[in-house]
Amino acid sequence: MNENRLNAAVRPETPRPAAPRAGEGPASRVPVLIAGGGGAGLTAAALLSRMGVPSLLISAATTTSAQPKAHLLNQRAMEILRDLGLADAVYAASTPPEQMAYSGWYVGLAGSGPDAADHGRCVAQLESWGAGGTSPEWQAASPERPANLPQHLLEPRLRARAEELAPFGPGSVRFGHELTGFAQDASGVTATVADHTAGGARYQVRARYLLACDGGRTVGPALGVAQEGLRDLARMVTFHLTADLSPWLRDPEVLIRWLWLPDLGTGGVLVPMGPRHWGPRSEEWAFHLHYAGDDPRALEDEAVLADLRTALGPAAGRARVRGIARWSPRATVAERFRAGRVFLLGDAAHRHPPTGGLGLTSALHDAQNLAWKLAAVLAGHAGEALLDSYEAERRPVAAFTVRRALENALGQLAINAHFAADGGGWPRARRLGSEDPADRPVRRAFLRTVAEQSMEFNELGVEFGYTYDAAAGAAVVPDGTAPPANPDPVRIHQPAARPGHPLPHAWLTDLDGRRLPLARLITPGRFLLIAGEEGRAWCEAARRAAAEGFPLDAVRIGHVDGDYRDVRSTWTRWRGHGPAGAVLVRPDRFIAWRAPDTPPDPAAHLARTLRTLLGDPAPDPGAAPSRDRSGPCPALQ
Repeated sequence: MNENRLNAAVRPETPRPAAPRAGEGPASRVPVLIAGGGGAGLTAAALLSRMGVPSLLISAATTTSAQPKAHLLNQRAMEILRDLGLADAVYAASTPPEQMAYSGWYVGLAGSGPDAADHGRCVAQLESWGAGGTSPEWQAASPERPANLPQHLLEPRLRARAEELAPFGPGSVRFGHELTGFAQDASGVTATVADHTAGGARYQVRARYLLACDGGRTVGPALGVAQEGLRDLARMVTFHLTADLSPWLRDPEVLIRWLWLPDLGTGGVLVPMGPRHWGPRSEEWAFHLHYAGDDPRALEDEAVLADLRTALGPAAGRARVRGIARWSPRATVAERFRAGRVFLLGDAAHRHPPTGGLGLTSALHDAQNLAWKLAAVLAGHAGEALLDSYEAERRPVAAFTVRRALENALGQLAINAHFAADGGGWPRARRLGSEDPADRPVRRAFLRTVAEQSMEFNELGVEFGYTYDAAAGAAVVPDGTAPPANPDPVRIHQPAARPGHPLPHAWLTDLDGRRLPLARLITPGRFLLIAGEEGRAWCEAARRAAAEGFPLDAVRIGHVDGDYRDVRSTWTRWRGHGPAGAVLVRPDRFIAWRAPDTPPDPAAHLARTLRTLLGDPAPDPGAAPSRDRSGPCPALQ
C-alpha cells in the first residue's frame, strides 16, 4: 500500500461562521448553560427549546465530532429524535434495516497465497437489533425502529436542529467557546467562558442551572465527583478509512463484522460508515484493532499502520486512512449525577465499553429525562426537589447499562478465546468453521458461546424496558402492584402501564379512522392523562388542571368509545385498569401514576397526585424577575 495514502490526514469539517459573542460588562443571563456540544449537550439544548426554555450551549471543540465513534441508535433514542423532528432525516441517512439485521464473525478479511480461500470466511451469524427493527418483538415495543448513523454524521444534524429551535438563533450554540471556571451559589451558577474564536476573550454567563455534557473533562473533576468502575480495559486503535472493500465482502445483511486475524493473532472489528451506500458498498469504514493494555505497538503510528496493512491484505491497496484514534474502553459511573445546580449527563456521568451500543443512546436518554424536569421547575409547575429524581432515576439505569456493556465485552473476549486456542493460527480457525465430524465438538462449543452473545445484539429489555423505582426516589407514584414477571429481563421487554415503566406501544385510530401510534399523543414538555372509555370525569379533572396553567392533556381511549380507538385492544391489554380508570404519562413517556377506577372527587385526587409527584413550587432565589422569565438578556439575543 502507498504509505502516503495510509498517513493521509482527516479532512477537516468546513467551519461554521463564529457565533455572536457576548459583550463586556455584567454577566449574560440564561436559564440553562450547557457545557459540551456532543450528543447529550445538543439533545438537551434542542429539547429545552422545544419546551420553551432558552439555553446557551458552549463547546471547547471548534466543530462537532470528526470521528465516527458511536453509531447505533436504539428505539428510545429514535423516539427522542422524533420529538426533535429529526427521525425521518436520520432514517434517510442511516443504514437500511435489511443491512443491519445481523452481526457476523469472520476469519480474516482478504488474503493471498495458500490461505487466500479461507480469508473472509463467515463462521457464525446472529440476528441483531430485532433484525434491524423488523422483528415482531421490536415492532411491538415502539413505533420507531433502530437506526445506525455514525456520530460524525449525526452530530451536525443535531447541531443544526438545536440552532434552528433556539429562541435566539445560532448564537445560542457556540463552538470554540470553552468553560474555564464556574462557581455556584444558592441562586445559580456564574461561569467564565473563553471565546477561542476571538483570541481567547473572556466573558461571564449567569445561569440558574449548569449541565455538564463535557465528557467528564472539566466540570465533574472541578466538583470533585469521582468516577467509579474500571478504566483502561485494553488499548484500541480505530482507523477511519475510505475504502472499496466490496470485492472481499459478502453478506450484505451484516452490519458489524467481528474479525479474528490469524496473521496478527488478535481480533478486529469492521463497521461500515456510509455515507451514501451501506453494506459491502460503503465508501467509509471504521476498523478497530485490539491491543493488550501493555502493548507498546498501539502507541506507534508505523506499527499500527503495518498491522492494518496485514489485516487488510490485498484490500489495503484500495484503502486510505482518514484518521487514527487511540482510546481505552472504560466502564465507569459518576458517584453523583447532581451537585447543587450542576447536573452531569452523557459521558460526564457514565462511560460504557462500546459493546451493545449503549453509550450514545444513554446520553440522549439522560437529556430527555432531565429536560422536562428543568422545564417544569423553571415554569413554576414543580418544586426544586423534582430535580433530585434525575440522579435517582438515571444513575441506577446507567450503572446497569455500564455493567451490561462490560458483560458484552467479556462475551466477545470469550468468543476470541475460541479463536486464540492452540496458538490462534489458521489451523484453529479452520476447525471452528469445519464440517468435519472430528471438529464438531469444537465448533459446537464455539457456537454456544456465540449464542450467549445475543445478550449484546438482542437486549430489548435493556434498551427499552428499563424502569424507574419510586422507592429509590423516582418521580412516580406507586400503585401497590407488583412488576410483571419477565423470564429474561435482558432480552425480553415486558410491556406494562405500571408506574415507573415505559409507556407501552399501541396503534390507535382517531374518530375519522386515521392511524397513529399512542406515543405521538404526547407533546414535548406536557403530561398526558389517558382515561378509559368511561373516564370522562378524569378528563374533566385534567382540563381543570390545564386551565390553571399546568401542562397537561387528556384523552379517553377504548376499543369502541373514546377520543381514540384501541383497534387491536393492545392498550386495553397493558393499561392495568378498568374502563373508568386512568394513567398519567410523563413528558418522557414513562408512567407516573395509575388509578384502577374513578374516585368520588377525581379533581382533588389528581391534584394530590400532582403535588406528590412534582412537589409544591417554592420561590426560587435564582428566578429572574417576571419581565425576564421568557429568556436571556439582550446580550445573548
